Amino acid sequence: MPTRILNCSTSLENYYLCIREKVAGFTNRGPQPGDQVYLAVKVEGVLFCGARFVLDEVIDYRPWPDGDRYVNCMTVKDMEFCEPFDLAGLSEVHQYWYLKFVQGAKAIEEEKVLGFLEEHFTAGRMEEPHKFEIPPAAEEEEGLEPEDASIEDERQAEKISKEVPELKVRIMGTFQTINFLNETDHFRGLETLVSENFYALFPQFPENRTVLIQENRLFCTTGTKSRGRYISDTSAYPDAILISFTKSQKNPLQVNLIEYECYGDGKPRASQKSQYMNTHIIPQLMRFASAFSIITEDKTRENTIQNWTEKIIDYLNQKGNEGQCNRVIDWVRQLHPAIKERSIEREMEKLLVSAFRTNLRVLLIIDELSAEQKSTIQNVINSFKLATDDPIQFGAYIVRLVERISLRDQSAEFALTVQG
Repeated sequence: MPTRILNCSTSLENYYLCIREKVAGFTNRGPQPGDQVYLAVKVEGVLFCGARFVLDEVIDYRPWPDGDRYVNCMTVKDMEFCEPFDLAGLSEVHQYWYLKFVQGAKAIEEEKVLGFLEEHFTAGRMEEPHKFEIPPAAEEEEGLEPEDASIEDERQAEKISKEVPELKVRIMGTFQTINFLNETDHFRGLETLVSENFYALFPQFPENRTVLIQENRLFCTTGTKSRGRYISDTSAYPDAILISFTKSQKNPLQVNLIEYECYGDGKPRASQKSQYMNTHIIPQLMRFASAFSIITEDKTRENTIQNWTEKIIDYLNQKGNEGQCNRVIDWVRQLHPAIKERSIEREMEKLLVSAFRTNLRVLLIIDELSAEQKSTIQNVINSFKLATDDPIQFGAYIVRLVERISLRDQSAEFALTVQG
């Protein structure tokens, strides 16, 4: 099993969130389930290691303040702690130890490094994580760590590239970004292509731990009433529902209401996109959130939850959906190994109802979204509270269509794209 070092830089908040939430986040897709990871954090200029664990399941959960940085997140198991030790001792193994063994959480193969980590960790084992005590101002440092800074001296860069050749990014190919035609076109539509390639596109939603229901007319939110009648355009259909299962989480089931949106060829101008965002996309997402929020009358909200839960169970019981149904039955048995056969469907219903009430997320999949727009929408959706007083969650993924320019090295992990 590969061994890696995960560096939280100077953020003790991120360090302790990894430990408390039992989740690890990486800025690249190299780490995989089963890898052993040593967790590190820099305190007063010293890079300490004080915990280690084994990566478990890929998950779409990022509890860190800078969570958008992490493209690869996993739950962890077999967590252990030790008296923090200084990783600078690795300088005896390699002059550029930080670049070679720490930056990028690369797999470590050198026996001396593995021996150093094991020896120092084992010698200082602890039952609980060490509590670092530093002045609060130290956590507010800005800017890159010295080891992360760009290398401007060409001679130094050339020397380092020879010493640490794995730092060089290998390019698989080059690609040109092109527009989707629209959202629903059968051949070049965003929703069409994403739906067909969903699990290949989003490895954080593994098929064995999710159920994707792409019947975009099966579920409808309850609209707003005025004088006893529902107002038009106040109800909405999500394009899909994704139910995800993570056994280690407090709420093992999460319901995601998926909305596909696409500017495509039809809205090339910034003014068109802005208007569409403000008059259609945001109001649509708000309709989803409001239907399950405490702003909606209790009886109406509960009727929607019960109605959608029944439709999900009916969908699972339909002919042709046996695989998805068996998947959910397996989740129930993982949570309740001694459960009787006749009680499984009732437990399914309880778990789904609980997810609607406590672990609901609105998920936007779109071809273009700025960081400011994402932040604005998140604040809007988070303002809708569940009955538990927890906010309804929001997530967004930007999917672009690219056309191949040239392929260079199919064994490489990276590619370059150009737009415009």
